[in-house]
Amino acid sequence: MPIWNRKIERMDRAEMDQLQLERLQATVNRAYRDVPFYHRKFTAFNIVPEDVQSLQDIVKLPFTTRDDLRDGYPYEMFAVPLREIVRIHSSSGATSRPIVVGYTKNDLKHWAEQVARVMSAAGVTKDDVVQIAFDYGLFTGGFGMHYGAERLGASVIPVSLGNTERQVQIMQDFRSTALVSTPSYALYLAEVMSRMGVSPAGLCLRVGLFGAEPMSDRMRSEIENRLGTTATDNYGVSAVMGPGIAGECELKNGLHINEDHFLVEVIDPETLNVLPEGESGELVITTLTKEGLPMIRYRTHDVSSITREPCKCGRTTARMSPVRKRTDDMFIVRGVNVYPSEIEALLYDIEHVEPRYQIVLERERGLDYLTLKVELSGEMISDQMQRLVELEETIKHRVHAVIGLTPRVRLVEAKTLENVDRSNRVIDLRER
Repeated sequence: MPIWNRKIERMDRAEMDQLQLERLQATVNRAYRDVPFYHRKFTAFNIVPEDVQSLQDIVKLPFTTRDDLRDGYPYEMFAVPLREIVRIHSSSGATSRPIVVGYTKNDLKHWAEQVARVMSAAGVTKDDVVQIAFDYGLFTGGFGMHYGAERLGASVIPVSLGNTERQVQIMQDFRSTALVSTPSYALYLAEVMSRMGVSPAGLCLRVGLFGAEPMSDRMRSEIENRLGTTATDNYGVSAVMGPGIAGECELKNGLHINEDHFLVEVIDPETLNVLPEGESGELVITTLTKEGLPMIRYRTHDVSSITREPCKCGRTTARMSPVRKRTDDMFIVRGVNVYPSEIEALLYDIEHVEPRYQIVLERERGLDYLTLKVELSGEMISDQMQRLVELEETIKHRVHAVIGLTPRVRLVEAKTLENVDRSNRVIDLRER
């Protein structure tokens, strides 16, 4: 079983701890010196960089949140002048400020190395033809996986997202051996292949790397059965780096963390205390080598657990369990992060509807759909068909502008959704 960077991925625990400490101290110094936000935070907590003398001292440092990054829009969180930033990515966000992420040349070099390890662990080699079906826009997934595949020396087909019949044709003609996409899109590909009369047995696909949304055991099994390929999970956070934080090896027994680049904790989301190894809680990530946007104790809101027991594949790096839940109300559709609060905010600005709504998530023939039920205001008469159609189109366009997805909109009578609260705001039927 190949290991891309044997020196790092099989490093002794004591050596890794020392490397992490040295890089943590350098990161804290750089953030304190060059990022006004962190300087203010450290001062408020009465902390100076010299207080970090061990890895355990990280608990003295303040957390960083998504709102902190939005408040720093666009460049206030950067630790280097803009002239040293060679790549900028951003989240969506029409009703609130998006999160902007900057990379230096060194950051891109490290990013390629991190993703190369993840892809190698999944079984990709320089002899593979990698078809990337991730968006190549401001989303970090497409570029990140592209860098890693090129670092491995594999042949890369940057198809990007969509045009599924063409994706299938390219798989046939270019003899793709590895597929990179969201797990739900992989299932949709399988559905389209079936409609086109294309058998997986006639393809060269052998490995799939899936991320940007949760992949249940049931989804994994269905992908492997329908595409005739192995399906591995990988983990990334756009605000931290993108893909490449962690990924499964071929044994699929947890995601190996690139610990020389990331220090990962698991905390209780209520008390904010660090939890013991093996307990599930919220992942918190500190970057150890990021120059453009150093991140200290970033709260991901993803739920996972960590083990430092060496894997049978030979790697000694810590492993995290697959992320299947969140501590906030965010959910993912077709690889897009959706916050209900953003939808609620835009409904306030639309006439003739109340900001009462319910979201239903369904999967049809391998593709995820979001249905948005919206309550009409009292003065809106439900039999005015033309006005209702125009209102539906307005909501669709506004939602697409905010989250990048076009929902199915269902307008319902006034007071229909009075009993909808946080417990039933989002109905997820996809696993059924």
